[in-house]
Amino acid sequence: MKEEKIRMVSMAEVKAAGGPKLFSYAMKVVLQSVQLLWVLLRMELQAHVLMQNPPGLPGIAVAWLVCVLRGSNFIIDWHNYGYTIMALSHGAGHPVVRLAKWYEHFFGPLATHHLCVTNAMKDDLQRNWGIKARTLYDRPASIFRETPLQLQHQLFVRLARTHPQFQGSEEDEESSVFTVREPTGGAVSLRTKRPALLLSSTSWTEDEDFSILLKALEEYEGFVGGGAPLPDVVCVITGKGPQKEHYRKLMGALRLQHVKICTPWLEAEDYPLLLGSADVGVCLHKSSSGLDLPMKVVDMFGCCLPVCAIRFRCLQELVKHEENGLIFTDSAELAEQLKSLLSEFPRPGRLGAFRRNLQTTRGQSWDENWDQNVLPLITNQG
Repeated sequence: MKEEKIRMVSMAEVKAAGGPKLFSYAMKVVLQSVQLLWVLLRMELQAHVLMQNPPGLPGIAVAWLVCVLRGSNFIIDWHNYGYTIMALSHGAGHPVVRLAKWYEHFFGPLATHHLCVTNAMKDDLQRNWGIKARTLYDRPASIFRETPLQLQHQLFVRLARTHPQFQGSEEDEESSVFTVREPTGGAVSLRTKRPALLLSSTSWTEDEDFSILLKALEEYEGFVGGGAPLPDVVCVITGKGPQKEHYRKLMGALRLQHVKICTPWLEAEDYPLLLGSADVGVCLHKSSSGLDLPMKVVDMFGCCLPVCAIRFRCLQELVKHEENGLIFTDSAELAEQLKSLLSEFPRPGRLGAFRRNLQTTRGQSWDENWDQNVLPLITNQG
């Protein structure tokens, strides 16, 4: 971190103790509470404490207590509800989930100010929690933008060294399946007969069902095998998480000739470059509460990358169907959308129209959004 006015304070990981799961979890929460309280009280006095929720257990209660003791303003940035995420793996009726729900409902309203990521969440907080929040839509960082062709080529060549799905000619190590560099002059161009680059990213958790994408790719394979004039597809799924190996086994069992899938872990600087190089993005994020929006789509839109996204309650606040992307409900609908979007590839077609719409409706930058919505909130306080 190079910002002069930002100081990072690291905290050691608190590992669960042995014994019964419920006891182990309780002990971990207690230890985290003591650790966080100690760190915050030792820091210089803060005029404002801003925390993102989730995770809110035990952060909300500890931050609130510190603000009471030190006279600071406490601001919660609601990105979701923690108890709904816990319910994905434990079920809504689990004692820990019910306790977490009570915890958020009790301590959440004690904050001085509230931000949230959608108007749907703003309404829910007001109606069910008695909280008045200000909607602060996520915006992509400045690093998310369309990638120049030269940088695309360099990225593809690097990835080709470890992922054969990106490899072009075996005789030419400076080529990729998507791009080629002229031997004289070094100019880079896109291959005329290249596959479409489909990109998705995930933390491989329960709120994203990647079997939907795999089934859609199988159906797409059937379209090509049946004679449809469609390009081959290289599908790249980035990220790490608990369900990655489960889905990698499912991918390994697929018999696909016209679709290639790889699951690389990208360096932080390469991820926006790949987003800015892709032809279409796919989002399988289903909000656990139905009230938050997928940041991955925000980043894709920053790169002017059209998206196919699975439907949930408030998605239309971000993805405008038939304007900047498409919304689907199941694998069959996703397969048909990919077929439609790629039917004219590599000519721009519908993908080009969506991309142009994204280019002309980029909206505020992250800095402008912060200055307009958050800065007045904290500068008008004593």
